[in-house]
Amino acid sequence: MTGLRVGVVLPSFGAGVPGSVAEHARHAEEVGLESVWVGDHLIPVRPFLDSTLVLATAAAVTERIRIGFGVLVLALRPVAWAAKQVATLQQLSGNRVLLGIGTGGSVHGDAAWRAVGVPYRERGRRTDAALAVLPGLVAGEPTAVHDEQVTLSPGAPMPPVLIAGSGAALRRVARYGDEWYPAFSSPDQIAEGVRELTELAAGFGRPTPGVTVNVSVGLGDLDPSLVDAQVRALTDYGMSEDQARRSLVTGSPAQAAERFAELAEAGVGRIVAMPFAGDRFRQRELLAETAELVAK
Repeated sequence: MTGLRVGVVLPSFGAGVPGSVAEHARHAEEVGLESVWVGDHLIPVRPFLDSTLVLATAAAVTERIRIGFGVLVLALRPVAWAAKQVATLQQLSGNRVLLGIGTGGSVHGDAAWRAVGVPYRERGRRTDAALAVLPGLVAGEPTAVHDEQVTLSPGAPMPPVLIAGSGAALRRVARYGDEWYPAFSSPDQIAEGVRELTELAAGFGRPTPGVTVNVSVGLGDLDPSLVDAQVRALTDYGMSEDQARRSLVTGSPAQAAERFAELAEAGVGRIVAMPFAGDRFRQRELLAETAELVAK
């Protein structure tokens, strides 16, 4: 099992979240986790800070831990601005960025898309167009954007690209992604996706992308009401109650390590844990214990 990397999602730092961005990021590094991640929302259902600024803060107060978008909704931004932000984060962090990218889902509605003047139905096409030019822009190379030759400076090494989605989105992963970034998927679903990605990537003359998966985690002795509340939250993303309940990783670090091992056997190289229990500091400590068990 050596080689499985374990990261953690930072809290959505809105009202009522105990601890600062800096405190949570430093703690994740101190307990030995591989990466910290933050979601990207313009108009979500709850308060949510800007992802690029959260990651910049995390980078400023840490030295080793990688910083990841989980995931950047690329089509909400002009691609040149997105590239400038990514290149700047690479500069500030010492090239620690993990660039998760998605098209945005329906759970938050289309208010954000209307706010920036981008038709929701065009988000997939615009994401593909942006992915095609993003590496050149980030690297500071002359790149054609909207029939204009654009060169951003200073450039930076293009970070690994992790692309979210399933079904038709796997073609986007195979064409542009270094890794596939599904959420709440079972080992069987992962294994099937890897088989399909292998075929699709071969068609583009590319190697099979790696796999990073989001997992909803609540470790230790939890009140059953916390588990029930998380199941209800996951059903908002289109999962059935049974699927949501089976996707949760709960129990002791030893039990969680067994679940992580099943995902690794299906092809997962990194797990990004999304803690749903109240004490994020304690959850990260238990998650670090799980990571140590997995590494043995």
